[in-house]
Amino acid sequence: MAWRQHLSRNLKELRFLFCQASPASAQTREFVHKNYKDLKTVNPKLPILIRECRGVEPQLWARYDMGVERCVRLDGLTEAQINNKLEELAKAG
Repeated sequence: MAWRQHLSRNLKELRFLFCQASPASAQTREFVHKNYKDLKTVNPKLPILIRECRGVEPQLWARYDMGVERCVRLDGLTEAQINNKLEELAKAG
């Protein structure tokens, strides 16, 4: 997972959106709980935002240079699949 160390080279901001209570967001909540500290440790200057909103579908947003943003829906994905989506967004920058 060496790519995690290079997130801040490719991304300007990372945003996780999910519901605090819905079963659809459970895997996303768990991913953030387990991985936030590691992501922030290896990318201390990268803004990693956690947005909780009742009823929202779990999403991962990546902002690149020039304000370009990409979104990935995380509904129904496992933690490993969420990790793969994050890697795809990181490499797309």
